[in-house]
Amino acid sequence: MSKTRRKIFGEEHELFRDSVITYIDKEIRPYHEAWEEAGVISRECWERAGRQGLLCCDVPAEYGGPGADFLYNTVVIEELSRAGFSGPGTGFAVHGDMASTYITKFGSEPQRLRYLPGMCAGTSIAALAMTEPGAGSDLQGIQTRAVRDGDEYVISGQKTFISNGQLANVVVLACKTDPSQGARGISLIIVDQLEGEDRAGFRRGRNLKKIGMKAQDTSELFFDDVRVPTANLLGGEGEGFRMLMTQLARERLVQAIRACAQTEAAIEWTVDYTRERKAFGRTIADFQNTRFELAHVAAKVAAGRALVDQQIEAYMNGELDAVAAAKAKLFLTELHCETLDRCLQLHGGYGYMWEYPIARAYADARVSKIAGGSVEVMKEIISRDLFAPR
Repeated sequence: MSKTRRKIFGEEHELFRDSVITYIDKEIRPYHEAWEEAGVISRECWERAGRQGLLCCDVPAEYGGPGADFLYNTVVIEELSRAGFSGPGTGFAVHGDMASTYITKFGSEPQRLRYLPGMCAGTSIAALAMTEPGAGSDLQGIQTRAVRDGDEYVISGQKTFISNGQLANVVVLACKTDPSQGARGISLIIVDQLEGEDRAGFRRGRNLKKIGMKAQDTSELFFDDVRVPTANLLGGEGEGFRMLMTQLARERLVQAIRACAQTEAAIEWTVDYTRERKAFGRTIADFQNTRFELAHVAAKVAAGRALVDQQIEAYMNGELDAVAAAKAKLFLTELHCETLDRCLQLHGGYGYMWEYPIARAYADARVSKIAGGSVEVMKEIISRDLFAPR
């Protein structure tokens, strides 16, 4: 499935794909187990990824980026997912497909020049801090405050489940500058610690232990009267919720791309395994149940692939809306978890062993139905559109 060139990709994208696969084999595969034990990938990996052009692929060249199109980002997401290394893949995506896009799209020229070159090079690592202990998918419920004091903001609050939180020195923070205005009081402010400098009051909490994605650090972040210049405000005060809603469609598309690619890979791993593994004098693939199970999920994944590629084209044409992105994320992430469960079952006891990619993928898959907005929120978005007055 994954070896057939899709029409949305050109020859240059496939040449880039080859270089990404080579990078993964050389720079990630030998070290990934150690990163899982440590709960974080090395900064050297980030810098090597930057030199290879794997980070922030669609950031313009004038800000230090490759200046490529979103299909290059797609290639990186897909190949990391197919290799079974969702931990680094997710960290790279938060950095280059989420946090960087807010700065590229909404940042001032000085902000772009200050932050994007290091992010593209992998010398600065970015995080997007939205979720709080009492506010997950409900962004309007965030409590983190930013109070203006002259030419500074004083920030107080707590964030949790923040990908890249242990390493990040550029944090795009969602906070309230005017709590009385509800969603219209949310702003985005950059909290940075560049070149080893400390920012008083900014603390990293635990590196959280997760079911899956063990190589990608996920943290609590604390802000105790942290002072940042007002120049770190993205856009204008009260524009944060609008910016988040604009960019969440891309984040949900990224989740769908990852889910689809890893689902395709899981089927391939399972076909290969069942051709070799024997039971009752036959290979597992010789049993009709095996062939029918894989045929069933392969048909669904083919439909999912068509949907994802359609949404990628829509995004590149500036036509991807929140409802379409919600449909893609809902369908692909539920299919992701369903398929990984069926494929692990066909591996038998070996599927439960961490050394097999199907086990890692199974553990990594579960968060896809939560991250970027839970499936319940996706259903709410879709149902509101269905029942909206016409």
